[in-house]
Amino acid sequence: MTHDTATSFAAEAADPHCLGEGESGRLLRGAPWASFAVVGDSLAEGVGDPLPGYRTASWADRVAEALRTAAPALSYANLGVRGLTAAQVRESQADRAAALAPDLVAVVCGGNDLLLPGFSPARLARELDLLFARLAAPGRTFVVFALADVTAAVPELRGGPLAQGVAALNAVMREAAAAYDAVVVPMYDHPAVADRDLYSADPVHASARGHAVIAAATVRALSGRIAAGGFSTGRA
Repeated sequence: MTHDTATSFAAEAADPHCLGEGESGRLLRGAPWASFAVVGDSLAEGVGDPLPGYRTASWADRVAEALRTAAPALSYANLGVRGLTAAQVRESQADRAAALAPDLVAVVCGGNDLLLPGFSPARLARELDLLFARLAAPGRTFVVFALADVTAAVPELRGGPLAQGVAALNAVMREAAAAYDAVVVPMYDHPAVADRDLYSADPVHASARGHAVIAAATVRALSGRIAAGGFSTGRA
């Protein structure tokens, strides 16, 4: 990193919730993954506002960069498209992702289902099971996310349907994760969850800082899986 680059991203370099210099290499030493695919909606795609002091790069791109510290030839594909429900992700991305035969698959969807009238956790659970079943393969690792509680940073949203909805969505995702032995990235109660600059202006999406923090949390969660050993899905 050049001096000018380090100065431009000084806030990120000093942020304890972001990855420090050389941290990816230490955390991912011994990682078995040589290919990485991402499926999902806008959160998978990497939508978000820039923020001074932070590099504008999506969490997924950052995770791919980190994985390349352990596997320089890592292949990476992000199929995420904004606006899709879980069913639409399955219909448009599952076969394409499976054809890539990735070792590691990040699944990020359900948020748009939550925003639709008549949201049904049971219906979402069925869709997620179909999606995971299509993607599951021996030796393949899933990574999923317990979405951040944005109401912690936006007081006017507290106590409303969004808070309950995100909690319900995360419960469904955790059930799917347990069934398929997925790595869960715990963003819901992350130490920075109440920081308003973690989110874009909307405030649905992560800001550039948010993407950096999510990437760090993902790498740290993957490091935990490496330390624990065992890289197959729950349904080989």
